[in-house]
Amino acid sequence: MASLLRFSRKALSSALSSQSHSLLSRGYATDAAKSITQLPDRVKWDYRGQRRIIPLGQWVPKIAVDAYVAPNVVLAGQVAVLDGSSVWSGSVLRGDLNKITIGFCSNVQERCVIHAAWSSPTGLPAETSIERFVTVGAYSLLRSCTIEPECVVGQHSILMEGSLMETHSILEAGSVVPPGRRIPTGELWAGNPARFVRTLTHEETLEIPKLAVAINDLSKSHFFEFLPYSTVYLEVEKFKKSLGISM
Repeated sequence: MASLLRFSRKALSSALSSQSHSLLSRGYATDAAKSITQLPDRVKWDYRGQRRIIPLGQWVPKIAVDAYVAPNVVLAGQVAVLDGSSVWSGSVLRGDLNKITIGFCSNVQERCVIHAAWSSPTGLPAETSIERFVTVGAYSLLRSCTIEPECVVGQHSILMEGSLMETHSILEAGSVVPPGRRIPTGELWAGNPARFVRTLTHEETLEIPKLAVAINDLSKSHFFEFLPYSTVYLEVEKFKKSLGISM
């Protein structure tokens, strides 16, 4: 009984000493934190934020000098954004399995997802190829498809593996092109699954590249904002003034 009492006293004293030690160390830590003063011009930065360019192995996304890629776009792996093209806010181009090419003066609008599979069940090329003067509407999903020059893909459209849009063709908004389906040149298709609607007029085919050029001109105003001589310095000055930092 006496040995049990001695053991309980020893355990109680050790618990109290460890608790007091933790409280003391916690007090030292809080005092040390209070003593640290941050410099007024220090800006916090979260390094876990989104990265725009993601190299995968030997593959690094390539962006032409005059191409516009929005700051919150994600380009990963085998992605090439060629001259005069534009990729707008929130889009994801994931070339981790195969190549993705955005051709001259083409545009991929907001929140599109473009991917490429290892191989296509149709035997056609599995890479995703968007050629020149192509407009891809917002919220579209493209996977291992080929879009020839001067085409329009409507908003919320889906093009599955091995699908092909030939030159001067238009896909209406909300359409779904099944795997291996071909949209012939000069035709308008729509629906789920996409079906032939009518033949495009000559005037309509002439408007397709004009639309791509108009969006390219619009992207220049966004492109210039991210150059060194943009107006972002005004926001920096406003931010410094709000923190009371002398300029």
